Amino acid sequence: MKKLKLFALTALALLGASGVANAETVLLSTDDFVGISFWVISMGMLAATAFFFLEVGSVSAAWRTSVTVAGLVTGIAFIHYMYMRGVWVQTGDSPTVYRYIDWLITVPLQMVEFYLILKAVGKANSGMFWRLLIGSVVMLVGGYLGEAGYINATLGFVIGMAGWFYILYEVFSGESGRAAAKSGNKALVTAFGAMRMIVTVGWAIYPLGYVFGYLTGGVDANALNVIYNLADFINKIAFGLVIWAAATQASGRRR
Repeated sequence: MKKLKLFALTALALLGASGVANAETVLLSTDDFVGISFWVISMGMLAATAFFFLEVGSVSAAWRTSVTVAGLVTGIAFIHYMYMRGVWVQTGDSPTVYRYIDWLITVPLQMVEFYLILKAVGKANSGMFWRLLIGSVVMLVGGYLGEAGYINATLGFVIGMAGWFYILYEVFSGESGRAAAKSGNKALVTAFGAMRMIVTVGWAIYPLGYVFGYLTGGVDANALNVIYNLADFINKIAFGLVIWAAATQASGRRR
């Protein structure tokens, strides 16, 4: 486990160094609020990644995969946010494809976390895994095709919402939700409920941004970027912290 920690710290140091090098050639204006939001959030993602990776060895073996995946989610987001910040500072634009590349990796991983924490207490099956994964892919593909203009924006919104509603059904009333409720594991039930709230309330920001940014108007690109950035910051880091808290509780460790 010490080798894993050393590897994680080394990797993060290299990523940080690449970010510093980039900052030397691309100057961030002091009045660029959007660029500053990219920078602050990328640093938050980096800190969360280091924390999750270093905590893996402090939880029981059954929960280690869940905490590791939480670190992967924030680590992938960190790399993408550093890249998006550079693009924004250089061009004043944040192409849709860059954000969706991040989401197409991190969001399915977050959905798999529901399966992983159920697996940690022996209440999961492969059907849960595939339903959550497919629901997240449908949601993201629909949203991307609509935002990028490959299909009608309204149709893309409808497809994306269908995927989201399918996920909500699965974690509230579907097999995953029922398994969590019947598990009898306090740590799991608490974490599962908090994760559901993040997916319900926190994720509601994204379709609202889609509606006001692409369907009805009223929100400019700058505001939309800040909204999406803050939503990612809360939803990804808080999601991982909920899992970590459950893992430490289930492992009998005091926080």
